[in-house]
Amino acid sequence: MKDYFGGREEQLVRYLNRVFHPEDAVLKEIRERSLKAGLPEIQLGSMDALHLEVLARTAGAKKAVEIGTLGGYSGTAIARGLGKGGRLHTFELERRHAEVALESFRKAGVLDRVMVHVGPALERLPEIEHEEPFDLVFIDADKESYPAYLAWAAHHLKVGGMVLGDNAFAFGEIVDGRSAGAEAMREFNKELAQGGRFRSTMLPTGEGLCLGVKIR
Repeated sequence: MKDYFGGREEQLVRYLNRVFHPEDAVLKEIRERSLKAGLPEIQLGSMDALHLEVLARTAGAKKAVEIGTLGGYSGTAIARGLGKGGRLHTFELERRHAEVALESFRKAGVLDRVMVHVGPALERLPEIEHEEPFDLVFIDADKESYPAYLAWAAHHLKVGGMVLGDNAFAFGEIVDGRSAGAEAMREFNKELAQGGRFRSTMLPTGEGLCLGVKIR
């Protein structure tokens, strides 16, 4: 689990955890159960999960989309932040991961506001477009598809809605990495920052969390 924020300094991590308490017993159980189930250890950091909940609350979000469910850690955070009658559509490629996530949502008491979609997100996303416009889209899936996910968000978010992308530093490769994932993340960041559809910023977490608000 990536539980650092603003760097890897252990003292800072301990301070943030002591003051903000980003991971409660429910989220801790999700993280530990996901690892025991054999899911990859790529869960969202606890402070980043807190960002998602607070931002969803700030936006008054009721209709949210998550691309990349994994064990349900980040989805639980988003679902907690949705307004009354809120709905989260979350997309997961692997059925085994989705099954773990369903149990997470049940234990967290948010299952009634979450719909899990299994399969390639770009193929399944059109199934929910009749519910647009959405208030929030969170992207944390295969990095090579980030530009395509951003294009979808740009078309289906409301003006004033927000898109967030995790791993925006491309695991340290964002400046000069030559992998396909790094190239895609540079394209994603540039479009979000300069494409004209969003006003955006970067939250300087350890992995980089991009935030854009749709302006047109």
